[in-house]
Amino acid sequence: MPDTFAAIAAITVPASHERAPLLGDGRYQHDAGGVFRELYKAHGPVAPVLLPGRVPAWLTLDHQTLRRVTEDTATFARNTLRWRLGPLLPPDWPLWPMLGGGQAHDCLLYAEGEAHRQRAGALSAALDAVDRDEFAARCQHISEHLLAHVAPTGAAELMADYALKVPVLAMSGALGVPDEDSRDLPADFAAMLSSGPEAIGGRQRARKVVERLIARVRRRPGADVASRLAEHPLALNDQQLAEDLLVTYIAGHITTAYLIGNTARLMLTGDRFTDTLRRGRLSVSDAMHEVRWSDTPTQVFAGRITSRVTELGNYRIPAGDLVLLGLAAANTDPTLHADPAAGVRDCRAYLSYSHGPHSCPRPARDLSEVMASTAIEVLLDALPGLSLACHDSELRWAPTIWMRGLLALPVQFTPTSLSLGHPKGLPWM
Repeated sequence: MPDTFAAIAAITVPASHERAPLLGDGRYQHDAGGVFRELYKAHGPVAPVLLPGRVPAWLTLDHQTLRRVTEDTATFARNTLRWRLGPLLPPDWPLWPMLGGGQAHDCLLYAEGEAHRQRAGALSAALDAVDRDEFAARCQHISEHLLAHVAPTGAAELMADYALKVPVLAMSGALGVPDEDSRDLPADFAAMLSSGPEAIGGRQRARKVVERLIARVRRRPGADVASRLAEHPLALNDQQLAEDLLVTYIAGHITTAYLIGNTARLMLTGDRFTDTLRRGRLSVSDAMHEVRWSDTPTQVFAGRITSRVTELGNYRIPAGDLVLLGLAAANTDPTLHADPAAGVRDCRAYLSYSHGPHSCPRPARDLSEVMASTAIEVLLDALPGLSLACHDSELRWAPTIWMRGLLALPVQFTPTSLSLGHPKGLPWM
C-alpha cells in the first residue's frame, strides 16, 4: 500500500482530524502496534484517524471501549448507509469492498436488528452442520499433500505454498466450490484487503465464483454449506445468498491463513515456543492462543456508524461518523496485562473475533480453529528440522489496513519424502 493517496475533493477534513495519521501508510505497515500505542497515549481510548483519500474516521484503542461500541448497537449501528460521508465517496474507492459499498451492502454484516439475527442464525446453522470429523480429515488430507510437493526440496515458502492454500481448499470443500474454481481466490481476497487499485476487481472475480456456486446449488443441491443456506426457510434471494457466502469465504480463508502464518512464525522464532518443534512443553494450541492476543490476524475491523451525537473516550463524535474497531489495540490494552509475568495463556478475553451480536459466529470460529491447528500440526510432523530461512527482521507484512499477515515465510528443513499417493480432488496444488 503506498504512503500517500489523492485526497477526495468532496471530503472536508474536520479540525479534529487535521493531524490524524493515515491508516495504511509506511509507518503503519512497519509497526501498527507502535501506532496504536502512540495514539492511545495522545488521545486515550478513541483516536481520530484517516483512511485513504483523507477520509476521516475514529478508531477504538482499548478493550472496554470496543466492548461498549459493539454491544450498544442502537448508538453504534452497522448499516453503512447511515454513514454521512458515504454519498461523497466515488464508487471505485478501494475501501468500499471492506465497508459495504455497492453489492457488498446487502450482506448479513450490514444488516441490523431482527434481519441480522435471522441471517446470522441461518449461516450459523449451515456452518454448524459441517461434520467436524470429516472436515478435520479433509484439512489433514490437504495439508499432507501440499507438503508432499515441497518435502523433497528442503525449502519452502510457507505462505504461498501452504498457509494460503490450506484454508481456501478446506473452505471450498465445505461450501461446495469445486477446487479448480478456488485457484485464484487467495490473490483476489488479498487484493480486496489491500485497499489498493485491484480491490474492487478482486471482489468482482471472487463474487463470480460464488455466483457459479449458487447457480449450481439452485439446480442440484448437495450436502454443503451453500446448499443448506439456499434451502433455509429464510429464503434468501441470489443477491443475499451471494453476499453472505462471499463474506464467509473471505473471513474463513484469510484470517485462518494469517493465523497459520503468524503462529508458525511465533513457533519458529519465539524463545518460549522453539521447544515445541521438538515436542516440548508448549503446544500448538498455546501458540495460537498467544497469537490471538499479541499478533491477531484481524487488526482493525470496519466498522460502526454513530446514530446520534455521542461521547466516546475524550471526544464528542457527530452522528453519522464511522467508528473502526481496533481489535489488535484492544488485545494489547495494558490494563488487561497488569502482570506481564502471568502471561495470557489461561485468559480467553481476547477480541480477535470481535464482540457482541455482530461477532464471528461460533461455528465459524470452530472451523477456523480446526483448519489452523491441523495445518500447523501436520507441518511440524512432516518437515524435520524446520527452521526460518531468514532473520525474523527480514520478514515483511501484507500491505493492508485491516489485517496482519506475512507476505512470505521462507523456511528450510531436512529433505524428506512423504508417500501419500495421488492428491485426488486437489488438481491445482
